[in-house]
Amino acid sequence: MTPKKRTTQRNRKALKRPEPKDIPQLFRLNVEVGDLKAAIGFYRKLLGVEGRQQAGSRCYFEAGPVTLQVLDVSSMRQPHPIPKALYFTVNDLDAAFERAKSLGCLSRDDVHDNPGGGIAVRPWGERSFYAQDPWHNPICFVEEGTVYTA
Repeated sequence: MTPKKRTTQRNRKALKRPEPKDIPQLFRLNVEVGDLKAAIGFYRKLLGVEGRQQAGSRCYFEAGPVTLQVLDVSSMRQPHPIPKALYFTVNDLDAAFERAKSLGCLSRDDVHDNPGGGIAVRPWGERSFYAQDPWHNPICFVEEGTVYTA
């Protein structure tokens, strides 16, 4: 038998997929802002939930099993917008849209030839809209029940 064909017990164990209990679970996402007080007001209104201000210039907003951590970095450096959007599911997309509209934060970008800042059914089936916080962090709201999970 050639070495390529030989599989040891040790190699078989190494090739096994991890048990579900060993898969890391995302529990917190961080967005950087330049003014914590303004950010707390913005996210409180946009998400329609109260945040919990924490030590260290941060505020936590519960968003299902994941906490959104809003972190003021103004004393350290300029905020770095995240490269991808934060995605939230909501039962009432129209209410979330109205909150975003009242904040003047709807996206001006196009998403697959539709205005991102308008409610639309995307080609992958999600009913959603896009927004942006004052620190240029992109945000997307998707209607529960239309989430594409592939």
